[in-house]
Amino acid sequence: MEKQKKELTEEQAFTRLARLCSTTEYCRHDLMRKMQSWQMPEGAEERILRRLEQERFLDEVRYAHAFVRDKFRYNRWGRQRIALELHARGIAPATIDDALTEISEEDSDQTLEQLLRAKLKTVKGKNDYEVFLKLLRYSVGRGFPQEQAHRCLKRIINTEEYE
Repeated sequence: MEKQKKELTEEQAFTRLARLCSTTEYCRHDLMRKMQSWQMPEGAEERILRRLEQERFLDEVRYAHAFVRDKFRYNRWGRQRIALELHARGIAPATIDDALTEISEEDSDQTLEQLLRAKLKTVKGKNDYEVFLKLLRYSVGRGFPQEQAHRCLKRIINTEEYE
């Protein structure tokens, strides 16, 4: 049984999206994906997005800052992963750079160290070097720069020989 796509008027779609945006931050990309499932008249999507921006329901800068705070604080992602995700959502590079200033170097180091200390308890390896490499890959996968991960790992594991 195929589900019937619901047809919405432009005003109904605007009201629905305005309600969504008043509770959570969204970007243009997210809202466009929502509207694609609705059968909208030609050009209505762009008009709705412009109106949402004019009435301040939609703000890409505000979205980028909220995204950076949330992904760093709750998901514990690094700057590189956050920047990549924002870029995938069509956020301008200047806006991404501005939003990433919310993460201080000290907070980033502290978060990475906490992640690595927790991960170190579960990582198995034949020797210290193998454990070191696994933790380095884990850090980079979380979006932290390799240099920062290397520096942090040297503090956690006494690994001067891995330079």
